[in-house]
Amino acid sequence: MRRLTRRTMLRGAGVSLALPWLESRPSGAGEESSAGPPYRAVFISNNLGVIPGPFFPTDTGPGYTLSPTLAPLGSCRDDFSVISGLSHPGVRGGHSTENCFLTAARGPTRSGFRNTISLDQFAADALGARTRFRTLSLGVNVDRANRSLSWTRDGALIPVEDKPSRIYQRLFVAGTPAEVADRRRRLAARGSVLDAVVDQTRALERAVGSADRQRLERFTTSIREVEERLHAEGAWQDRPLPVPHSPPPQDVTDKALVFRGYESMLAIASLALETDSTRLVTLLVDAFATPPFRLDEGGNEDTRLTLDDYHNLSHHGQAAERVAQLLEADRRQMTLLAAFLGALAERREGEQRLLDRTIVLCGSNMGDSNTHDNTNLPILLAGGGFRHAGHLAFDRDDNTPLSNLFVSLLQRLGVEADAFGSSTGTLTGI
Repeated sequence: MRRLTRRTMLRGAGVSLALPWLESRPSGAGEESSAGPPYRAVFISNNLGVIPGPFFPTDTGPGYTLSPTLAPLGSCRDDFSVISGLSHPGVRGGHSTENCFLTAARGPTRSGFRNTISLDQFAADALGARTRFRTLSLGVNVDRANRSLSWTRDGALIPVEDKPSRIYQRLFVAGTPAEVADRRRRLAARGSVLDAVVDQTRALERAVGSADRQRLERFTTSIREVEERLHAEGAWQDRPLPVPHSPPPQDVTDKALVFRGYESMLAIASLALETDSTRLVTLLVDAFATPPFRLDEGGNEDTRLTLDDYHNLSHHGQAAERVAQLLEADRRQMTLLAAFLGALAERREGEQRLLDRTIVLCGSNMGDSNTHDNTNLPILLAGGGFRHAGHLAFDRDDNTPLSNLFVSLLQRLGVEADAFGSSTGTLTGI
């Protein structure tokens, strides 16, 4: 049994549990409350973070002075809060923490470490069948085999989708009747394979000890969950696809154009939210895997490449030119975020703005990449109908668990949860 892993069994059966586009369920009838449109959430992370000094304001409260990095967000300052003094207890180890931003799983450098469920998947499991896609896991320049913000209940990576055109096709293009019929046949075939795998595990249960039997029971539960999703995907085949208001964003294949790729992914996320195709989106900007990148992407012949790849540049050692380039990159990210928030604010959902019903959490697992510090994480919370308090400051020497904010976000989404990860309660002040 030590050699009989889930992946081995599923490879033998010709099926994979880690398919990002199996993360879908049909809409439940009458699940919306009289309180208004549903809440949604977008979770964004750059795994190298920002330079902390220019990011955090020097004063606190609603009347704080925008920091140099946050200056591009000035037009929407009433719609977001910047929060200092948060981190994940026990999540230390520099870059090894990049997969733990939404899980808060302790000890990522330990031998045999296994991740835990991410915030988006926890919410999706609790909220159930409401949209065509339970979640969307998106990425820019991502090392797809090793990095993701989204993780299953048993700590398996959910691969990101990194091509906006392919996401657009899934969301809005139905295909020919023959293609729909082919999808139905493939769904039915996957379901029968899963039944066969369950039969195999039941036979094994009679031949193994209690510890392995418990593992097999967890395995069987995971398979049944995938079966439910396969069934739901089939149920959506007869439902009309939504009509988007704009064409597909451009695929960006040049990793040096990281900000253009980021902009395209934000655009597809906005379309998915506006059409209620999903209510939970994660977006990982894999700066660690980004080569020397262009700071000016205007298409001019004199566009500038950075001195080094994003990771090496983040270890700037206070060298003036490196710091200046990183500051420009940080501000560029905030400019794109401001445009994203502005687009959500322009869209109406009933009498409210889409931004008022959409939680946007932007942050990083790195407090300071230059020193491999995982405390005092840069956290920006926007939209979601929260009472935004400008700069909300917690103790920078004895950090408040970031998972406290996660619990508050879950509750805003309608999930009846009083704990997540390392939380000690909800986050005060929002």
